[in-house]
Amino acid sequence: MKIAVFGATLQAAVMSALSAEMGHFVSWCPESDLTHFELGQLNFDSELTHAIEMQLSQNFLQITDQSILEKDFDVYLFAFNPSNFDDAIALAENLSQKAIIHPKLMINGSTFGFNGTSKLQQLLPKDAWVYLPDIIQDGRSIESLTQAKSIVVGFDQDQFAKMQITELLRPFFPREEQLIFMPILDAEFTKLSISGMLATRISFMNDLALVAEKLNIDIENVRKGLSADNRIGSSYLYAGVGFGGENFSRDILTLSQTIFDSGNHSRLLQQVWEINEQQKEVLFRKFWNYYHAELQGKTIAIWGAAFKAKSSSVVNSPIHSMLHAFWAQGVTVKLHDPKALKEIERIYGQRDDLVLCDDQYEAARGADALCLITAWKQYWSPDYKYLKQLMQHPFILDGRNVYDPSYVKAQGFAYEGVGRS
Repeated sequence: MKIAVFGATLQAAVMSALSAEMGHFVSWCPESDLTHFELGQLNFDSELTHAIEMQLSQNFLQITDQSILEKDFDVYLFAFNPSNFDDAIALAENLSQKAIIHPKLMINGSTFGFNGTSKLQQLLPKDAWVYLPDIIQDGRSIESLTQAKSIVVGFDQDQFAKMQITELLRPFFPREEQLIFMPILDAEFTKLSISGMLATRISFMNDLALVAEKLNIDIENVRKGLSADNRIGSSYLYAGVGFGGENFSRDILTLSQTIFDSGNHSRLLQQVWEINEQQKEVLFRKFWNYYHAELQGKTIAIWGAAFKAKSSSVVNSPIHSMLHAFWAQGVTVKLHDPKALKEIERIYGQRDDLVLCDDQYEAARGADALCLITAWKQYWSPDYKYLKQLMQHPFILDGRNVYDPSYVKAQGFAYEGVGRS
């Protein structure tokens, strides 16, 4: 097939690279104007970047601008970020004016929430539309698709659409039962509901963690017990400083609004969101209590700013709540992150109370505490002896429960985790 992909999302990149690898001829338009575009600016993981470069070299994939619209394709994939809805509408309007032999397979893979596909469909009614939920995860982009056991596909009884999307996805989901077909609205609501369920699990564990601390219970033992029950499983059961990310957070808010618009009010989702927002400051509160509210002039070292490891995105990351809380109390923040420092600098600029460090140990120099926010692997096994020499006071705040409390304390540090005794 000849496939046109639009958008600069992970989904756009993964579908472009892997579809090209499977023998399709793919034209990917990440931006309408490529004058200043560089693949490296998208900050994809090395595996995905290598896959893209490989297919570019073999000519199964080309990166192009919107001159792509002058060509005729079998498949058009809309894979935009939630904030780029107007771009998707403009693209659909532009396509509607082109001399295209209909029907074509039009795929909406964008995270536009409920009824997002129908708004695009109204502009291109002669084409065969499907909704393909974005299941690509930052940090494990290719595996998100290649290791998925099944995928939901929304279509409205258009057999041409079903045939085309089945063929397109066949290399990844070769068995018929792996494609879960349902009406488009059902599929959109399912996508939002999955995010809602995962968010509920996270906030539930964080709520339990607060209780566990008061009862001198280790939340890690509770997590292991819950995970061992095959009715529950282990996914998204880790207590910490809360979830973030653009798509995931937007899904929760969109689901809540969709439920509200239907005439219902979901107290559960509201509490899930409120728990998460409060959790983003849990380490600040521990720092506050440890120093008995005398924070003026102190220095905090923070390891991690991205909302998750292997990502450069800081959208809805706990780092923002932490920075504002510390700054409000006159605390200087020394921050390290392997990939997100440029984005932090873009957002906050130059400040006397924000020191961006290229070396994680330099961030700890002179600090009154070390706070772990993002569970990058390079933070998991620190040089405790060196840290103790560098820090003003040996105090570790573990926002992802990656350290062994007993071991850390044995190295001469004060330790606070999330729900750890």
